[in-house]
Amino acid sequence: MKMIFGLALVAMAAASAAVAQPIRPYTPAAFAAAQNAGSPILVDIHADWCPTCRKQAPTIDALSRDAAYGKVVILKIDFDTQAADWKALGAQKQSTLIVFKGKQETGRGVGTTDPQAIRTLVASALR
Repeated sequence: MKMIFGLALVAMAAASAAVAQPIRPYTPAAFAAAQNAGSPILVDIHADWCPTCRKQAPTIDALSRDAAYGKVVILKIDFDTQAADWKALGAQKQSTLIVFKGKQETGRGVGTTDPQAIRTLVASALR
């Protein structure tokens, strides 16, 4: 019985390690490193005051814990303090989601709040 319980704990720890992909603040260095590694990347251009961004947040948080999206590097740009960064990516407003596979952009959405649409957008980097 103890051995089965122990194996279950090991399996759960391994599964959670594969899933853990925290949402990180965007920096040009982190973005370049993820691109150079060929990683799937979601850049979330977010403003705390934006109601659309607040509607996107639960889906993005869920993606960060979902094994199917466990390889996706999620980088959050603060719309109010990182204007040079979001402008460099060709964004024009908050609530913009940009997805890359390495250095290639695979999709972009502005104001998208439907959870399935966000998941589909991010999945474009996993193909």
